[in-house]
Amino acid sequence: MKVPPLLLIALPCLSFAAPEQSNTFDCLIEPNQRIDIRSPANTLIDKILVDRGSTVKAGDVLVVLDGSVEREALAQAQQRAESEAEVRVARARADYAADKLRRREDLLSQNYISSQDRDDSAAELRVAQAELALAMDNRRMAGTEMQRLNAVLRQRTLRAPFSGVVTERLQQPGELAFTGEGSAKPILRLAQTNPLRVEVVLPVAMMGKLSAGRRAEVVPEAPLQGRWQAQIKVVDRVFDSASGSFGVRLELANPKGDIPAGVRCKVSFP
Repeated sequence: MKVPPLLLIALPCLSFAAPEQSNTFDCLIEPNQRIDIRSPANTLIDKILVDRGSTVKAGDVLVVLDGSVEREALAQAQQRAESEAEVRVARARADYAADKLRRREDLLSQNYISSQDRDDSAAELRVAQAELALAMDNRRMAGTEMQRLNAVLRQRTLRAPFSGVVTERLQQPGELAFTGEGSAKPILRLAQTNPLRVEVVLPVAMMGKLSAGRRAEVVPEAPLQGRWQAQIKVVDRVFDSASGSFGVRLELANPKGDIPAGVRCKVSFP
């Protein structure tokens, strides 16, 4: 029996289309990471500079917390660190005690005073030198306190750790931000949208055929349109025995932010 010519022409087409169809899998486009912006201390919220849906860049100021107490303490520490009065007084006492000891030693060599008088002057010099060292230590400690308070004040300004989108605004200016586990509530929720993460579950039969760095094509579900190139970043090495599958994570560049997150998609591995 001869095969009709029309069927012979169709067979190569079927054999070519079958692998392409079996190489396409369901996937999900998600933000690369989601984080909660919280206060590092129990303090009032002074300003919130963004709202839900705001696009932010890494380093942008999101929230300003009240830091009036720390600023007052910083001013006092700066005054102590820059003041030389205490050191000058202690140094003058030490110089006077040293001169007094030299005079006592001269008088002792001429037998005008007793050794006890000379020893008393030496003890006064040691005390004055210790007071000078203490004054210098206090000044250095004030400088260290300045650095600590500056660090605390920097923490009162909450910045975006990455470029992304504000997904939720949970508190308002004037509210008290808490740090305890029971009462703590995020101020903002932020999602990183560049790059995006594409999650796909593959059958065990695909194991060994994929590796990190390989390219794939991602197509979103309708009504969205487009075809985007993604790159494999993670290939799981532990199977899900119940479903006979394993996970693969891809990275999808989204520099302009025009690719939405949270949508279903199809991914194919050419």
